[in-house]
Amino acid sequence: MRLSKRGEYGLRAMILLASAPAKLPMMQIKGIAAVENIPIKFLEQIMLALKNAGLLHSKMGIGGGYYLAKPAQEITLGKIVRTLDGPLAPIGCVSQLAYEPCNCPDESTCQLRTVMGNVRNAISDILDHTSLADVATPNHALRQQLHQNLGN
Repeated sequence: MRLSKRGEYGLRAMILLASAPAKLPMMQIKGIAAVENIPIKFLEQIMLALKNAGLLHSKMGIGGGYYLAKPAQEITLGKIVRTLDGPLAPIGCVSQLAYEPCNCPDESTCQLRTVMGNVRNAISDILDHTSLADVATPNHALRQQLHQNLGN
């Protein structure tokens, strides 16, 4: 598994939203893009995918923006990565969500499949047991940067 720019940017945007002070739970896309140095057009596509997956909500108009659809402790990094990049498995025959048969003579004795299954399980174990709350830490510097970028 290789995390794409889409996956990386989506994780960074979601962590930023989870890190936001309680009084500013909603952020405009231009603020997120500025703080995380993400191209706005690309971020719009990413945020739409996360919204369609039920991980974000948005509010239109003045004072609007994006905000988490669930508490940060209920959103795992695994869910975000799968939403944006697809299955975690390095090869299709070990995927639990997008299984594809492999070309080996016997899957039950294939050593490559065994190793790649272990890789998939290790990645999944970490990402599925790490929530946004686990990695989001509000900090003063972040708040300062947000306020400067948003003109507050």
